[in-house]
Formats: sequence, C-alpha cells, structure tokens
Amino acid sequence: MSASKSSLGALTLGAIGVVYGDIGTSVLYTIKEVFGSGHVPFTHGNVYGVLSIVFWTLTIIVSLKYVTLVLRADNHGEGGLVAMLALASQSVKDKAPALRKWMLLIGIFGTCLFYGDGVITPAITVLSAVEGLDVVSPAFRKAVIPVTLAILFVLFWVQKRGTAGIGRFFGPVMVLWFLVIAAMGVWHIIDHPEILWALSPHHALRFIFAHPGITFIILGAVVLCVTGGEALYADMGHFGKKPIRVAWFSIVMPCLTLNYFGQGALLLAEPEAVENPSSTWRPSG
Repeated sequence: MSASKSSLGALTLGAIGVVYGDIGTSVLYTIKEVFGSGHVPFTHGNVYGVLSIVFWTLTIIVSLKYVTLVLRADNHGEGGLVAMLALASQSVKDKAPALRKWMLLIGIFGTCLFYGDGVITPAITVLSAVEGLDVVSPAFRKAVIPVTLAILFVLFWVQKRGTAGIGRFFGPVMVLWFLVIAAMGVWHIIDHPEILWALSPHHALRFIFAHPGITFIILGAVVLCVTGGEALYADMGHFGKKPIRVAWFSIVMPCLTLNYFGQGALLLAEPEAVENPSSTWRPSG
C-alpha cells in the first residue's frame, strides 16, 4: 500500500512537471490578451463576464472533456491523437472502409495541428514569461528576445533525457509555481472577495448574449487558458490516468482558478493594470 502511494505521488509530481507546464503558464497572457485585443470595453461587468468564461472554459474543456471523458479512450494504456485514431479506425475497419479513409485524413490533419501547437506554444509561453523583465525595468526590453531564445534552446536540448528526467526536475519547480500563483491570487481576492461571484455561469452567459460579436472575436484569446490541454491525453501513457487526474483536481485547477480570479480582483481595484494583470503582485488598495 505504501509503495503504491509512493508511486502515485511520484507519478503525480512528474505529471505536474511535464503535462501541466503549458496550461500552468497560461495565466501569464490569457486575461492580458482578452482585454489587450481592444475589442472588450473595460468595465467591472465585463471583468466578471470574462473571468466566468475563462473559468467555465477550463471546467468544460479540461475537467469534463479531457480529464473525465477523453482519458477513458486509451489504446492499451496509450493516449494521444494517433492512439485515438487507431481505436476509431479499428472500429470501422470492416464495417465502413470508406469512412476509415476519411478518418485517416482527419487524423493526419489533427497531427499537423498538434505539431503546429508544439512549435507555437513553447515560444508564446517563454516569451510571455520573459516579458516580465520589461515590467521590472524598460532597460531589459532589448534582452527579452535573446533570453527567450536561450531558454528555448536549453529546454529543447534537455528533452533528450526523456520524460522521467524532465518530470523529476520540473515537477517540484511547477508545484512551487502553482503555489506561488495561487498565493498571489488569494492576496488580491482577500481585498475584493466579491470577484468570486464570477464563478456563476450567468455572468458568462450575460456577457455572451450582450456581446455576441465580441465574444466570437475574443474566443481566440480565451482558449489560451486551455493551452496544452491536449497534453493530458497525449502523455497518458507516460503517467497513467489517475496521476493526471489527481494532479489536475488537487493542484492545477485550484491554483489556476485562484490566480485568474486574483487578476480579476486586481483589475477591479486598479484598472490601469489591464495592460498586464499577471505582472502586478502588489495588494490592491
């Protein structure tokens, strides 16, 4: 029993370090991009609406779709688009060969999207993090691109050590990251606890019905909050279903929620922080 618990703990820690790296850093740019697009007027009502949309996007797409449903579609313990395609292909192989061909094409298209995401996501994530140097001092602005390139080179270089090594190193780092962003969120929520009303889906629905055109436009920014969500399924073979689920519901989802709502509380107190709400750690008021 103790060995099993120890194994679950190690796998959960590794999953936090490998699986949730992208989605864990989405707090750096999601709210910034939504309001920075220039399409969303900055009002307190819109802050509630956007936060509600972000929270329910996380809940429906990650908690319900990936963690609860998609993880069940394993192919002998393996996950990912190719594993799902193999399962679907086998199910229609004899009954509908023509459909199987179309499914293969869809699978190839999906794989292309996955490779594109694999190229774009690390660049956006690291660049957004390093841009914090500009907040410290404008003198660091010229160093943002070179530092970003250096970090990306090192990250891709160490990946040759495999998932286990990466997980052991980045697991504790990401746990610390999630705890810090949660603490930053709580810091601001304490000053404006009313922001928690954005948990109600009626704020999201009211925003959608009041601004249907704007909602459609900002969806490209809102979905940034689930960046890397497909890694939950793709990395299932490395860690297993249970560690991925335990990591999400015990650490990742609560910490992300607290930080997003902390950013919302900050915006209620300091509207000028809308340019980069994730970079301001000072308590509101």
